[in-house]
Amino acid sequence: MGRFDTKHEIGMAGHSLGGAAAAATMIADPRVRAGMNMDGSFHPAPMPGQINRPFLMLGRDDVHSVGGDDTTWGQTWAALGGYRKWLTVAGADHTSFTDLDLLLEEAGFPTPPLPPERGVVITRAYVTAFFDQTLKGIHSPLLDGPSPNNPEVLFQP
Repeated sequence: MGRFDTKHEIGMAGHSLGGAAAAATMIADPRVRAGMNMDGSFHPAPMPGQINRPFLMLGRDDVHSVGGDDTTWGQTWAALGGYRKWLTVAGADHTSFTDLDLLLEEAGFPTPPLPPERGVVITRAYVTAFFDQTLKGIHSPLLDGPSPNNPEVLFQP
């Protein structure tokens, strides 16, 4: 009890610092077969050859797009081997990939341009598609390119 079930494929996703932890864990433990960073900087950015398994970078467009403020994403992208996707979400803020914006909206606080409900829908859809495809072998058209149903999701290089 309390251990990984290594009879099944293991995926790891994290938000913010948890995204950096997902990458660091993949470097340290080859049992993690796929990883994901949602809107977090990499501390430090992986070096070439350290992550050669599937990895998804999903973040807000104003910071994590190509040429954006967070240079660790470009460094990580260049270092990743194997299947990889770099997606950004227009109008999202740092907490759009969690349920915090929903709670802020209910409490009457300002929320980002991306409606909180859309943030949750987009996050669930792309996280599920990525892990279904990379761990279960279930192809998802969501990962093939831009979708008219999700115009906020932008595919980077």
